[in-house]
Amino acid sequence: MSILHYDFMVRALIAAVLVGLTAPAVGIYLVQRRMSLVGDGIGHIALTGVALGFLTGNSPVFSAVVVAALGAVAVELIRSRGGASGDVALSLLFYGGIAGGVLLMSLAPSGGNVNLLGYLFGSLLTTAPSDLIAMGILAALVLGFTVGLRSWLFAICHDEEFARVSGIPVRLLNILLAVSAAVTVTVAMRVVGVLLVSALMVIPVATAQQVARGFAATMAGAMALSVTVALSGAVGSFYLDVPSGASIVVLAVLVFVVVAVATAVGRRLQRRSAVTHPDHPPAAATSPAAGAGSAAAAAGAGAGAGAGAGAGAGAGAGAGAGAGAGAETPPAGAGAAPTDASRAGAPSR
Repeated sequence: MSILHYDFMVRALIAAVLVGLTAPAVGIYLVQRRMSLVGDGIGHIALTGVALGFLTGNSPVFSAVVVAALGAVAVELIRSRGGASGDVALSLLFYGGIAGGVLLMSLAPSGGNVNLLGYLFGSLLTTAPSDLIAMGILAALVLGFTVGLRSWLFAICHDEEFARVSGIPVRLLNILLAVSAAVTVTVAMRVVGVLLVSALMVIPVATAQQVARGFAATMAGAMALSVTVALSGAVGSFYLDVPSGASIVVLAVLVFVVVAVATAVGRRLQRRSAVTHPDHPPAAATSPAAGAGSAAAAAGAGAGAGAGAGAGAGAGAGAGAGAGAGAETPPAGAGAAPTDASRAGAPSR
């Protein structure tokens, strides 16, 4: 029987597509800012929101969104104001979030029956229709922000001071980016789990960076790869009866390893080919035979021209010599008559 006959699998596949689109759309900015572990910290504190939802009887998704957003904004404010370094702020999220989640989960009325592993590592059975609607709305908001304001977000990730001088609202965008990361963690919580969601935000981006050139191409490639991996992992977890988050992340890691190895081998072969066969200009200009033929032709043409010029010079010299001889040496008869006449007409002394 096809997996599409199961309603929970249809919801899981739709959720996988939403997660595959939103996770790298936010993760690419975190990778650019060298803050790849922020997703882990937000995931830990989102667990506190899940436990708070069970404790209060509200939707775990919305409570996780609120708590994760507050935690992400707090980390961003601490980082931007210099109150503590980035790793200290992340440590607060890591330990405080997981401890608060476990504590509140144990205080919930159904604390012993709650499937905590489903929220930690993802589960195909935990995606309810109401949760899917909420995930769709949140995913649309995240994609509208990350794609619509791509140029501004790239500017603040690349050079925050230059972006501030250029008039871009840096602090507001940083806070919105932190909230988007929190929302993305909440969206992916059902499929990947709060402990593994950061992997889907980082690994597809790192894989796309191996082959893509340019920010837009990297984002598009990461989103396409993430959707493919999320769908494949969800289907594989159904047939293998394993947690969906683990199968998705393992598949993403395998794809990264294959692409990285293939890229390294391709670059090495390209360098070796460049060393053994350096690039040449067109063969007609650089071929040895063609060059020798061209040189010989040029030499022959030069020799012919020189010979022609010499012949012309010799002819000119002969003509000049003949003309000179005719002018300076008159005929014998013509020359003697005037001389005798002059001598005869000359008076004798």
